[in-house]
Amino acid sequence: MLRRRLRRQRIAMRRTRRSRVVCAAAVLLAGRLSIGAEGDATMADLVIVNAKVWTGVPGAREAEAIAVTGEVISAIGTTADVRKQAGEKTRVIDAGGRRVIPGIIDTHIHIVSGGMLLSQLDLRLVPDRKAFVAAIAERARSLPKGAWVLGGRWSVESWPDAAPPNRAWIDEFTADHPVYLSRMDGHQALANSAALKLAGITRDGPPDPEGGEIERDPRTGEPTGILKDGAMDLVARRIPPASEDDLLKALVAGMRECNRWGITGVHDLSEPEHLPVYARARKQGLMTLRIHSFLSVSDWDADFRKVKDFPVRDEWLRVAGFKGYVDGSLGSRTAYMREPFDDTGPDAKNPRGLLTAMADPPESFAAMIRRADEAGFQLAVHAIGDEANQQALDHFAGLDAASRRARRHRIEHAQHLLPDDIGRFGELGVVAAMQPLHKADDGRWAEKAIGPQRSKTTYAFRSLIESGARVAFGSDWPVVSNNPFLGIAAAVTGKTEDGKTWVPEQNITVEQALVAYTSTGAWVEHAESRRGTLEPGKLADLVILSQDLLTTPAQQISSTTVTHTICNGRIVWPNP
Repeated sequence: MLRRRLRRQRIAMRRTRRSRVVCAAAVLLAGRLSIGAEGDATMADLVIVNAKVWTGVPGAREAEAIAVTGEVISAIGTTADVRKQAGEKTRVIDAGGRRVIPGIIDTHIHIVSGGMLLSQLDLRLVPDRKAFVAAIAERARSLPKGAWVLGGRWSVESWPDAAPPNRAWIDEFTADHPVYLSRMDGHQALANSAALKLAGITRDGPPDPEGGEIERDPRTGEPTGILKDGAMDLVARRIPPASEDDLLKALVAGMRECNRWGITGVHDLSEPEHLPVYARARKQGLMTLRIHSFLSVSDWDADFRKVKDFPVRDEWLRVAGFKGYVDGSLGSRTAYMREPFDDTGPDAKNPRGLLTAMADPPESFAAMIRRADEAGFQLAVHAIGDEANQQALDHFAGLDAASRRARRHRIEHAQHLLPDDIGRFGELGVVAAMQPLHKADDGRWAEKAIGPQRSKTTYAFRSLIESGARVAFGSDWPVVSNNPFLGIAAAVTGKTEDGKTWVPEQNITVEQALVAYTSTGAWVEHAESRRGTLEPGKLADLVILSQDLLTTPAQQISSTTVTHTICNGRIVWPNP
């Protein structure tokens, strides 16, 4: 009894303190409190002064300082006024004129995979075939016999010779190691002969699985080692699963890497085995950012209870619903397009790309979406090709309008759109969850695949925003970097990684990009009253930048770094 009574008292004390802070913040906002007058307000725990504060509140004037009490923003205003909230124990950060913004919310990330890749083979920056093979050979030499060579994130599109990799390139150096290396988009992988043997893939079979392709030599029928979409699992399921401890280490490493770039919240596309790891991190107090999760499974019905009964549902961790896939990716030529790709030959098996097994037939996927919506889940549907996006929009259009808008469903990537579909996002209340850094990647070679005309409505940031759509930005890490300032630079300048300018008519302003990385992300997860902008009474998620994004020349945006990341009122970067 005594233990229960003490626990109730502690909870009541915390609630009283939170209430006191929020009430003081409300009075501050109304301008009726003389900050610093004796007994007027609780002294702040943290004060940032001499800053340029972009609150993200439409029409709000720029502020100079911000105070944090506990986990809540308690004041925003001039340096002179906010300093009055600093007591003897208050930590004071002099920003030296630097820009302060709300915490970044990355609305499309694979945080455990990103954390895992930090210790795996990363091939994203290899410039050609010779460097690709050398990196794999070196990695194999460093591992004990029989260990898998894992990682990837390769792309050949920018190489001098863009021929796809082949197992013959690496078999000589990896005979003692199964190899499985995913392409940068995660919709294609290279396996060596040892891995193919474990999966039973030979010239005689198996046939292509539904929604996938085992690439074969057209003359001999021998597998080349390239597996696309649904075929990737034939090898992937042979990889020894990571332990829960390994996954927890990857999660913590991934969170730290995100904090480094000012990220205080993520919308994570999660695997079922990640959920207990998230719950464990929350229980052990390891969370340094907030996770809004979508479970990526093929049969949503079977996992309804798993999401409904997830034991944590608070400001740090929430499993919102499910992720589904309509198609693959442009780079793998598995994005589902209305017309064939411009560069597929006459012998191509799937000249318009592929529908996934989940999305084929479309009527079955539409019914699956309807059941999940009626059960109260938020949905994130991957669609890259123009025909795939139209199908996804059609599926959402078939839902009850009030329910659809209340759920705030999303289309992930929304990458290539038919012109008539751009306005439908706003009309239907479907969020376009986009990753602007992909534009800098794809712009080097995309016209080879879809031509200049179809490119005009690719990465249609400006058209979508002007049509009334909610556009939320993320990274898709580890597919590309989780550095949001690279994404902002791509959205604002249209510059590709090889220095060209691509589809500049879809460029947006820095402020529009910041909104897509902050308040829109909070709105998508129904948290706009608590996070996403800097206002008294809201949770203290904020970032101090190395330079002023709003005034720095566009060509210097990508060099922005973070001096401090603050999540829930606590400094999480630099790592204390």
